[in-house]
Amino acid sequence: MNIPFLALGLGMPEVLGILVIVLVLFGAKKIPELAKGLGQGIKEFKKASNDLQDEMHRSLEEPPKPPAPRPPAEPRKVAQEETAEKSAKS
Repeated sequence: MNIPFLALGLGMPEVLGILVIVLVLFGAKKIPELAKGLGQGIKEFKKASNDLQDEMHRSLEEPPKPPAPRPPAEPRKVAQEETAEKSAKS
């Protein structure tokens, strides 16, 4: 039980103290419900993480789709409009 808490710098007396405080704050009946909710949250997080990793792997394995063809551009009538404006000004 000490091994996971060594990284946090907690020893056995500190862990027992935290457990006693949790027991006093939440009560003996509420602790199993909290643990169940925590377990479900961790399970959902792992599932979402795995789904995201699978999607990333799938997207990397698929070849890229070619870009969609662009519709042909309409011919410009700028030159005709410019000549019309110049003759209207003169």
